Amino acid sequence: MSNVEIKIVNLSSNPLPEYETTGSAGMDLRASLSEPVLIKPLQRALIPTGIFIELPEGFEAQIRPRSGLAAKKGITVLNSPGTIDSDYRGEIKVILINLSNESIIINTAERIAQMVISKYEKARFEEVDELSSTNRGAGGFGHTGEK
Repeated sequence: MSNVEIKIVNLSSNPLPEYETTGSAGMDLRASLSEPVLIKPLQRALIPTGIFIELPEGFEAQIRPRSGLAAKKGITVLNSPGTIDSDYRGEIKVILINLSNESIIINTAERIAQMVISKYEKARFEEVDELSSTNRGAGGFGHTGEK
C-alpha cells in the first residue's frame, strides 16, 4: 500500500476527511451546511462538503454511500459511485436520496458519504471485426445462474 499526496482546501468548519480505522478504504465526508436540509421520501438533495481537492493525474475520487446511513435512515448516494476527476477543482458535493418512508434531516458536520481514492488506467480501443469466444459468450444479467 502506498500513500498519494493530495492537495486539499477545506472551507468548512469540519475536520479534514480521514480514515476511521487502519483498514478503511474510504474517508468520511461531512455536510457543510448553513442550516439543516430536510430530504423527504424519494427526494434528492445536493449536499455541499466545503472540500476542494487536487488529485494527481491517473487518480480519481469515488464518492460512495455510508452503509450505516443507508441501513439506519435509508439515505444513499444517488450516482454511486460518483467520480471526481483529476482535473476537477470545484467543491465536492454529494447527491443524497432518501429511499425511506420518512423525511430525514441532514445536519452540518454529519457524515454523509465516503470518498475512496483510486488509481486508474486509460484505455485505448482497437476496432476489430469480431471478439474472441468464451464459455459465457453474450449471456447477460443472470446468465451464469445461481449456484
